[in-house]
Amino acid sequence: MLIDTHVHLNVEHFDEDREDVIDRALEAGVERMVVVGFDHETIPKAIELAEAYSFIYAAVGWHPVDAIDFTDQEYEWLKELSQHEKVVAIGETGLDYHWDKSPKAVQKEVFKKQIQLAKDVNLPIIVHNREATEDIIHILQEENANEVGGIMHCYNDSVDYIQAALDMDFYISLGGPVTFKNATMPKEVAKEVPIDRLLVETDCPFLAPHPNRGKRNEPSYVTLVADQIASLRNITRQELDEATTRNAMRLFYRMKK
Repeated sequence: MLIDTHVHLNVEHFDEDREDVIDRALEAGVERMVVVGFDHETIPKAIELAEAYSFIYAAVGWHPVDAIDFTDQEYEWLKELSQHEKVVAIGETGLDYHWDKSPKAVQKEVFKKQIQLAKDVNLPIIVHNREATEDIIHILQEENANEVGGIMHCYNDSVDYIQAALDMDFYISLGGPVTFKNATMPKEVAKEVPIDRLLVETDCPFLAPHPNRGKRNEPSYVTLVADQIASLRNITRQELDEATTRNAMRLFYRMKK
């Protein structure tokens, strides 16, 4: 059994065959998935999928790329949705310095607001990070994010920052990049993260793992991520599956056993 902790089955990439994709995930042993909403369009669809399937849960948050569009109205909307019994986290939120749609200062402010929201509603945070690790760690520390913890989603940075995240009760989630032949950092992280703080994900439809790199990603491919991590850690797939499932259930306390 595996839990894919970060999927975007709520985007248009799956409009033609969403049910088939979900069936393939179940056949591959992916028994639970967290569909992550990040804007006006994807958040309601995440809730819809969670309501339609017993094994699908939702996360609601505002993506940093669109931080400039975040208002008090969006904040209240997220707060209301967070009360839904199948919403298990706030996110994805964070910082993204790769794109320039939203100024850094605006991103930081919106990130802080969503950390506060997570604390107010007692849900973990799913953190998106692109080229902003030091600022993210600083803000999480400054805002006492350790009160709820969360996930460093699709972690793709140095092992040097892992301990700071662990100290704040965050889990490290790895996806497709850990399988890329030229990706050294994710492989090092896979070996260094304590087994009780490790999660797996696809971030589908993005970042498909080898040998499907460049194609549309889907939840069933999380098995390829798990295979690679188990190999890197020199443990069995069963051990990896059991540990990451246990970790996800611990973090997402609204998930039904």
